[in-house]
Amino acid sequence: MWKYYLFLAGAIVCEIAGTSALKASRGFTVPAWAVLTAAAYGCSFWLLGLTLKGMSLGVAYAIWAGVGMVLTALVGMVVFKERPDLPALLGIGLILIGVAVIHLFSKTVSH
Repeated sequence: MWKYYLFLAGAIVCEIAGTSALKASRGFTVPAWAVLTAAAYGCSFWLLGLTLKGMSLGVAYAIWAGVGMVLTALVGMVVFKERPDLPALLGIGLILIGVAVIHLFSKTVSH
């Protein structure tokens, strides 16, 4: 089971890289960043596909999307100097809580 979490972690890292490159591509007007965006998203989906061989779709996607979104927001804050307001921070916190609840309490996740 642990290997599927490694695939999922890799998928999340690639998704964050792809989304960050998408921002840097300025609407696909910077070719190098546009190519990196496509490559990173392709790698992310490939790794997510490997994850789904051993993990349920709903749980894997919830973790991929939730953790990816939270970490991408952190990249936005650090790299792109974006400053989320209080409602955005509360929403991000709720997403983290949701991922923790799934992992800790869902019977669809093998522990």
